[in-house]
Amino acid sequence: MVTEVAKGSGYMTAFKVVAILNTASVLAQAVTAGQLMSGAGAALHGQGSLAVHVLGLVQLIVAVLLWRPGRGAGWPALVSLAILLLGFVQSMLGGSGAVTTHVPLAVGLFGLSVWLVVWSWRR
Repeated sequence: MVTEVAKGSGYMTAFKVVAILNTASVLAQAVTAGQLMSGAGAALHGQGSLAVHVLGLVQLIVAVLLWRPGRGAGWPALVSLAILLLGFVQSMLGGSGAVTTHVPLAVGLFGLSVWLVVWSWRR
């Protein structure tokens, strides 16, 4: 549930923007992961993880602002926290070469990210 206060405060607009940017950064990671298959893009994929982590943190902050002062739903903050933490785990797994868990976790992260974008734009 999103209250009229949350809609009018600008927190929902900020959440929409950050959720789209976060989802785009996760999608960009999928593209650079595909480039790894051809032997290129390792540096770009590694640098892209920084964008995913930073945008995940920003998304969590905006989701908390949407929830507490904005009087919006609280569950997007929990999902954003899960995205941030799972992003760190996924990055660690990728760095250690555990591709069999790194890739499925990436798909899950993308799914959670898309879910938040769809939810925010349906409000």
